[in-house]
Amino acid sequence: MIRLARFGARKQPYYRIVVIEKDRARNGRSIEVVGTYNPRTNPATVDLKHERVTYWRGVGAQMSPIVAKLVEKNPAPAPVAA
Repeated sequence: MIRLARFGARKQPYYRIVVIEKDRARNGRSIEVVGTYNPRTNPATVDLKHERVTYWRGVGAQMSPIVAKLVEKNPAPAPVAA
């Protein structure tokens, strides 16, 4: 599953977008970190490794609803032709 893991100090959330087994704890050992999300900046900052998200989706990983919304709002940049 691809979901958010909360980091940061109290009342200062910072999230990692991680690939993790569905039954593990929220901040448990993850398989891979595929991005970050910082809601405290204006506007909120999202940094994604789109190729890794695509890979994990291809092998059957499901996204949480919030991560799906973040990926939808931040599409992969178009490749630049040389």
